Amino acid sequence: MVTDDEAIHEQLLRKVLRALGEMDLRQSPPAMAQHLHRLIRKLTGQADPYSAAKDRFNRLALDMYPRLKAQIKGSGDPLETAIRLAIAGNVIDMGVNNHVTDEQVHEAIDHALEASLEADLMGVAEMVSIAKDILYLADNAGEIVFDRLLIEQMPLEKVTLAVKGSAIINDATMKDAEATGLTELVRVIDNGSDAPGTILDDCSQAFRRRFEEADLVIAKGQGNYETLSDVGKDIFFILKAKCPVIARDLGCEVGSLVLRRSSYTEAGAEKGDNYAKI
Repeated sequence: MVTDDEAIHEQLLRKVLRALGEMDLRQSPPAMAQHLHRLIRKLTGQADPYSAAKDRFNRLALDMYPRLKAQIKGSGDPLETAIRLAIAGNVIDMGVNNHVTDEQVHEAIDHALEASLEADLMGVAEMVSIAKDILYLADNAGEIVFDRLLIEQMPLEKVTLAVKGSAIINDATMKDAEATGLTELVRVIDNGSDAPGTILDDCSQAFRRRFEEADLVIAKGQGNYETLSDVGKDIFFILKAKCPVIARDLGCEVGSLVLRRSSYTEAGAEKGDNYAKI
């Protein structure tokens, strides 16, 4: 994507294979990806190798935004439709697919609007209404426009959107939040990390404090599920299950639309079973 120099390709391949051979495979895939993409950025001299792709998907999603917003407004259940569209946006994931086409995005929208969605929508609506402080963890560029459609169904004064602290694959950063108008809609912060997902120990102290203060966290994408599903916190995970490992953990089929709430409760935390997954 960033160079035609075959010598750099070979050098990078050798370094990545060597790094993989030395890695602790018990750590999360996002932690491994963080290390490997640091190598990629260093060897290519590109601080954001996916920049052009992110810009393209931001523009594509913004072009689609008016039509999708009207579709939500005209639906029988705007919240459910917004959730489905937010999940559709999760297809824009270059950590899973090295090339995502416009057609695939349109197909993902059609699928998300028609496919089965097992979710406690009443529970989501209730939690959003009673929460005083909602932290929404974004995933990818382009996809955050689909997240905007869902965020607009919430009390905006309660919502803080979190993006990545610096470039990692095609994850959204502050630049993408600004380009898609989200900084004008809600408060936006970054997590201080260059890892896909949210590895709390790698995030800034300010973000960790903000995470603890939020009484409702909405975590978007598979990377956030991989890094936060065992955290003792009330979290709604919104994603599309893209691989057999995650599908098995969630108890669903690959390709399923997922809205899953962690089963954390303060009472459970006292008993030591604060993050059994449901």
